[in-house]
Amino acid sequence: MFRTKRSGLVRRLWRSRAPVEGDGEADRGTHGSGGCCMGKTAKVAKSNAGSEAELKALTHSILKKIKEKQLEVLLQAVESKGGARSPCLLLPSKVDAKVGQQSYSLPMLLYKVFRWPDLRHSSELKRLSCCESYGKINPELVCCNPHHMSRLCELESPPPPYSRYPMDYLKPPDSPDSGPSSGDTGGTTYSAPVGLSDSLALQESGDRAHWCVVAYWEEKTRVGRLYSVQEPSLDIFYDLPQGNGFCLGQLCSDNKSQLVQMVRAKIGYGIQLTREPDGVWVYNRSCYPIFIKSATLDNPDSRTLLVHKVFPGFSIKAFDYDKAGSLQRPNDHEFTQQPRTGFTVQISFVKGWGQCYTRQFISSCPCWLEVIFNTR
Repeated sequence: MFRTKRSGLVRRLWRSRAPVEGDGEADRGTHGSGGCCMGKTAKVAKSNAGSEAELKALTHSILKKIKEKQLEVLLQAVESKGGARSPCLLLPSKVDAKVGQQSYSLPMLLYKVFRWPDLRHSSELKRLSCCESYGKINPELVCCNPHHMSRLCELESPPPPYSRYPMDYLKPPDSPDSGPSSGDTGGTTYSAPVGLSDSLALQESGDRAHWCVVAYWEEKTRVGRLYSVQEPSLDIFYDLPQGNGFCLGQLCSDNKSQLVQMVRAKIGYGIQLTREPDGVWVYNRSCYPIFIKSATLDNPDSRTLLVHKVFPGFSIKAFDYDKAGSLQRPNDHEFTQQPRTGFTVQISFVKGWGQCYTRQFISSCPCWLEVIFNTR
């Protein structure tokens, strides 16, 4: 029987749908215990044959109404898992689809099929700033590209016990075992690709072009120079099919630790760091969790700083400008270790740290980032 190009694209898209729990291929990051992202997210059981057939028929029916070029855009995004830069997929926002007794808008259906089978409501989502529909309210055409969206990381209350990081565990800057501060290399500074700034980025030189600088560490050794960020959005990755940004894979490191090399290999698409009107957001683009510690994520009156676990596909507001100004307390070790030019967010790839981990300090993590904000 004659098969059209459109039908072939539809079949490839259906084969690339997001697996649900029980398929044996479920995304290791979208299901799991604990963590700030999963506090209010229910797991999805494997669909029965009837609902699966109904969903397949509905998805095929909708996809066959989409133009071929739009199907190619969707396929590129889905097959690359967001690694390839794909344009917006603008479709009518008012079209509804019904699966069983549940109705979904067209964007929601595509997000459920191709990213998050457990997605229940649009309030769980955050649109990435790179998307044409970012910031627009109720447009007639809305971007339905599943990889232009992220899941919101909702902080649990109370936080999971593994993430508690008491102030008492913080050692003063002159302690030999304390983690490296923002102004300390913690070891040799290696060569770095063209485009990286040097330590002058932290000095009060009057240069206000950058809004933050990023340092990459392997355990207690900083690798490469500081990366100065001027653009509103930065991709930090180890291996990315397409895209520009801070490529950790280009840095020269002499670390031969098997654990460091294993974690390096898992960084993959890494994270996206974005400056937005309400603060700085971190989007986990990789296939493994990341761990974040930021003073603006916690209660200002708390004596504990928390390490928050962020699963793949989730976003978290890692730094809040409004909160930052009122946080500084003169007797806190956390703040006495900050550089004069701003505050710091720490991000570890794959491995966590804190009271219930063998790693008490982030300087014991194999691969991690320090993001230093310029608040001048």
